[in-house]
Amino acid sequence: MATINKNLSHYDKNSIPNGADFKVGIVVSEWNDNITLNLLKGAKEALIENGVKEDNIHVHFAPGSFELSLGSQWLLEKDEIDGVVAIGSVIQGETKHFDFVCDATAQGIKDVGLKYNKPAIFCVLTDNTMQQAIDRSGGKHGNKGIEAAIACLKMIQLKKTI
Repeated sequence: MATINKNLSHYDKNSIPNGADFKVGIVVSEWNDNITLNLLKGAKEALIENGVKEDNIHVHFAPGSFELSLGSQWLLEKDEIDGVVAIGSVIQGETKHFDFVCDATAQGIKDVGLKYNKPAIFCVLTDNTMQQAIDRSGGKHGNKGIEAAIACLKMIQLKKTI
């Protein structure tokens, strides 16, 4: 559980691999774009800050979080993409739809990474309220897009060293 008023997106830049030779795909849900575009901004900034060339960041949009798995798969099918970050935001409503979308999206993104043997990073906020999503997309808890981008860089490097 996140600590209240603690930004969890700070990291030690010295512990992050230089991404100068990495090619990263990002698939972003258009649903809740006031949240997902902030996550995208954080992810791109973190990648660039850690050496990934802007031309090597391939951003594409999907209608919603459910479609992120297939969008990620299409990116990872490309040999030149080293890893992908799937960005979305699902906010609890009055029905079980939330549960089905969150579960399918998480399982789908995991399955895509395993199928292509490349990092597929789950950056889908699954919050109870819009305020929680705001807090995690550049608000008081930081930006989960940054955290996902850093995880992607670390996983790409891990694969290269094994």
